[in-house]
Amino acid sequence: MRKLKRGVTPGPFIESVFLDRSRIYDPKHYAFNLPSLRNFSKLDLNPRVTFFVGENGSGKSTLLEAIAIANGLNPDGGSRNMEFATRESHSEFHKALKVRRYHALVPDAWFMRAESLFNVATEIENLGVQNSYGSRSLHEQSHGEAFMSLVESRFSQGLYFLDEPEAALSPQRQLEFLVLLNSLVLQDSQLVIATHSPIIMSYPQATIYSFSEKGIFPVAYEDTEHFRVTRNFLDNPARMLKHLLGDSDAE
Repeated sequence: MRKLKRGVTPGPFIESVFLDRSRIYDPKHYAFNLPSLRNFSKLDLNPRVTFFVGENGSGKSTLLEAIAIANGLNPDGGSRNMEFATRESHSEFHKALKVRRYHALVPDAWFMRAESLFNVATEIENLGVQNSYGSRSLHEQSHGEAFMSLVESRFSQGLYFLDEPEAALSPQRQLEFLVLLNSLVLQDSQLVIATHSPIIMSYPQATIYSFSEKGIFPVAYEDTEHFRVTRNFLDNPARMLKHLLGDSDAE
């Protein structure tokens, strides 16, 4: 982890986000019609760690992305100094989103999308700042190694948005990521993470929001579908496989 800067305002940085419906230019835009976001008005963020969980397409990444863009970050990912673009695929949700802050000054900020790490690594090389990201080029490391190097070498005290970090990480690496996550929290960072991983979302004292057709609601860790499905499977894999596959020979 990088050393803290002297005189930097500590986190948390964002108190809440809310939707200003007067700013919605196209009510038919898909983001405003996702079931979980259709009636969205306001969401309070945990001062340390907030998790967004839900099924694929539930809207958790859409909201995470919108909050990141509303905080001046590149839709394709990276820090505030990165302005590269590949394909414009982000929604317009951020244009109607307002942020209520604890502090106006955020010492560091990042938005990391699972699918854009390669492009971020390329931009780092183009900017000539590779030395700030470890001893080896991120392109010379595996997806998981590059992700961990980036977090460990570049993140310190700041505001971080991570979209499905488990996509790059093995279960063991996810456990290691929990250690890094805790180090960031101890440095007064604030993180918002969209995830499917029951390992990552187990971080204690975090707020977990579940995205569903009924809207966005806080949920206890043990009540998440991710925890329940994983536990049920691991308790008796043979029984679960028999239920899923019937009497077919799955050997």
